[in-house]
Amino acid sequence: MKGMAGGELGEYLKALRARTRPEDVGLPPAGPNRRVPGLRREEVAQLAGVSVDYYTRLEQGRHQHPSHSVIEAVATALRLDDAERAHLINLARDGVPARPRPGSRAQQVRPELLDLMDGLADHPAFIIGRRTDVLASNALARALIADWYAMPARERNYVRWLILAPEPRSLYPDWARVAAEAVGTLRLDAGRYPDDPATRQLIGELAMTSEDFRRWWAGHRVVERSHGTKRMRHPVVGELEIHYEAMNLPGDPDQTLFLYTTRAGSPSHDAMRLLSSWLATADAGVRPAMRDDGQSHSR
Repeated sequence: MKGMAGGELGEYLKALRARTRPEDVGLPPAGPNRRVPGLRREEVAQLAGVSVDYYTRLEQGRHQHPSHSVIEAVATALRLDDAERAHLINLARDGVPARPRPGSRAQQVRPELLDLMDGLADHPAFIIGRRTDVLASNALARALIADWYAMPARERNYVRWLILAPEPRSLYPDWARVAAEAVGTLRLDAGRYPDDPATRQLIGELAMTSEDFRRWWAGHRVVERSHGTKRMRHPVVGELEIHYEAMNLPGDPDQTLFLYTTRAGSPSHDAMRLLSSWLATADAGVRPAMRDDGQSHSR
């Protein structure tokens, strides 16, 4: 696995350039004699207002810390969205001493947030931390998705579960799309904290064990979670269409609360109510206690 320094910045620029068609950025469409996919280096340089030599050195990893104005110009030239632009900026900043880094202690969720999620008895809710670690979840989320608290601590990771566990492939009819987007989220997080050992270890494990992960990771796609819709096929209540909202928690860096809802009066809403009733009947609604190491366990 390559590091996140200048080489990673160059690889990302190459991937962005290769996927961008000339007509996407206001240039004449590619003709039959065009030998490269996407844009040429000189075209990106011209659009960004930098020399071809300067841009070439960026792609080759020979200019590791370009100015913010140059990176913004390249991002604008390639028509990047907000997540892609943020990832490009993160890669360009790699190695700057003032860059924030995650602490060595495990992330913990505030007790008030745990109480909040438990109070959402009719809505699945869970909190994702750095590198897509699942930090907390309410009982309905565990019944709908996976019982994170029953897993060993190192396996409580959303991307790892999606890629390596067998259950997600039947739970999500669109598994490949869901998993590929989650890998894009992991790549965005890896760009924020390129020196985090746990992130590097996770990426290395997935790269060694999953061909799908290797293909998606090589695509350099980045995804920022905000809101959206997912289809699910639950073994107890059947088909559901879920809307999710991803809310970054103020005061809790790198923690995102996911809240799932269903449209009132829809079959999915009825299915969610049925799952909630099934959960109450099964008496599975006890929140796990928290150990001193910040991890959760069933009691």
